[in-house]
Amino acid sequence: MGHTKEPAGPTHPLLIACALSIEHLALRSGRGGGACGPVTVIRTGMGPRAAEAAVGRALGRERDAGAAVIAAGFCAGLAPGMHPGDLVVAEETRDAGGSTVCAGTDVLVDALARSLPGRTVHTGPLTGSDHVVRGPERAELRSTGAIAVDMESAATLRTARREGPRPVAAVRVVVDAPEHELVRIGTVRGGISAFRVLRAVLPAFHEWHRSLLLPRR
Repeated sequence: MGHTKEPAGPTHPLLIACALSIEHLALRSGRGGGACGPVTVIRTGMGPRAAEAAVGRALGRERDAGAAVIAAGFCAGLAPGMHPGDLVVAEETRDAGGSTVCAGTDVLVDALARSLPGRTVHTGPLTGSDHVVRGPERAELRSTGAIAVDMESAATLRTARREGPRPVAAVRVVVDAPEHELVRIGTVRGGISAFRVLRAVLPAFHEWHRSLLLPRR
């Protein structure tokens, strides 16, 4: 008597959005197997308007219409004690357009700890800005409870949810922190390469993606 083959589980696409060409290169060249569906990495360009437009176009394509979405790339840390090369996993993203709650934060934190042992992973609100944040403005944003700031994550996730219900998340690598202000990306202090850290996050993204298909208890 022959064995009945179990039907393959459902597959869902994953869309990873970043702003800069160096971020795109890191994410495209990073190693990470085990995706449970097609994976698309897009470069949106800098700023919330560019992110909103690019993510809207991507999710308008049939291939990515139902995709889970991760906003990824670099960020500025706001909390004292943060260092370049630390990771930020957003519990929610915020900007003038509102807030978006992220899915599977715990899964991402655990997966990043395994993929990048020794790196500190911070969790909390990730706030959005339409410009590079410097000086006293850091303290103002920190007073709202945010732990980090970037220009695209909030717009990316808000747009993704507007296009339809889906899991969303944001993971960022700190390149600029209160005690370690960045002059340019190539001068990250302490020899820490944000590019290498970002390049190593793909396995964690795939683990998060797979976890979305597990039955809820």
